[in-house]
Amino acid sequence: MTEHGWGRRAGLAGAALGVVAAGVAVERLTVHRSVRRRARLALDAAGPYGTLRGTPGTAVADDGTELHYEVEEPAEPSGDEPADAWSRLGKALRGGGGTGAPLTVVFSHGYCLTQDAWHFQRAALRELPGVRAVYWDQRSHGRSERGRAHAATGGATPVSIERLGRDLKAVLDAAAPEGPLILVGHSMGGMTMMALAAQYPEEVADRVVGAAFVGTSAGGLGEVTYGLPAAGVTALRRFVPGVLKALASHSALVERGRAATADLLAGLVKHYSFGDTRAVDPAVARFAERLIESTPIDVVAEFYPAFHAHEKREALAAFAHCPALVIAGDRDLLTPQAHSEAIAAALPKARLEIVPETGHLLMLERPELLNERLLGLLAAATAPTGRRSARRR
Repeated sequence: MTEHGWGRRAGLAGAALGVVAAGVAVERLTVHRSVRRRARLALDAAGPYGTLRGTPGTAVADDGTELHYEVEEPAEPSGDEPADAWSRLGKALRGGGGTGAPLTVVFSHGYCLTQDAWHFQRAALRELPGVRAVYWDQRSHGRSERGRAHAATGGATPVSIERLGRDLKAVLDAAAPEGPLILVGHSMGGMTMMALAAQYPEEVADRVVGAAFVGTSAGGLGEVTYGLPAAGVTALRRFVPGVLKALASHSALVERGRAATADLLAGLVKHYSFGDTRAVDPAVARFAERLIESTPIDVVAEFYPAFHAHEKREALAAFAHCPALVIAGDRDLLTPQAHSEAIAAALPKARLEIVPETGHLLMLERPELLNERLLGLLAAATAPTGRRSARRR
């Protein structure tokens, strides 16, 4: 087989990210490739998604990896009477909890995404006086450095969810060293929060006043079928790690192949990201596609085994003291709703919501609803009867 042919086939497998893609993009076969390419370029140019930026900073992980974060400082009060729920909450938050440090909301994104996945939440929170927000890119994602421990050992040191928890601790130390915290995590980001709690339970007990788990899991991901027949998935699981490892060893060829199979990738992203694929804004779907396609195949391969090893159900106890939001789509094929139901069952102060006709990227598919639920979490976490003093450092 020629190098080009191998790369094209490898790209096809790489684009699938380890999931069987049969039938996903049939409609794309009826439209000329150049037309589809022009449509993607037009959406890229027109969409504002991922353009919001804050004050940049760098946290250093325990293996030396530099982690990029951005801070949105509290908006200045206008002086007018609050006109809506967000503004009224902001006015209340300016009173603080007696610590002198503002509430900080820290957002952790999921696998193959970046901090820009929180675009709609970022746009809403930056208008809310009294609240700082921190957004960060997980190692090897977005603007953060590729994981040094993995690179230094030639891939012999695999990434783990535990390491991601330590990364989050480094970000907190650098970007929010004092004051109360609300942690928000989607998918892998929610697992990162659990890993933080498992390794630093006192930090969570002392500082976290609220937590939001968005389309995530506390364990048992090895049983997920991705909406496919169980027997086929069992065989696929034995096959995927080796395929990803092989693809990662030929990453340059694979990336060229991924470009050639962009149409299939678009179909996969839409199918596995959104619940109502006909209703999703094409610009939002294209934005999700851009986020995922920006993740190199060797990073995909590096992180994939960590999810099967993830088991943090006991760590959830560290969040039992604070209000929690547990929310997921009823059509989530990657972290099905049963995983959110299990998380909520372990948290006595949790609000569970399963959103109809919604997939894995809930923060992009139902942004207004998630923003309102986060508003409710902020209100519950900062209510006078529930407000906790945060340790100063």
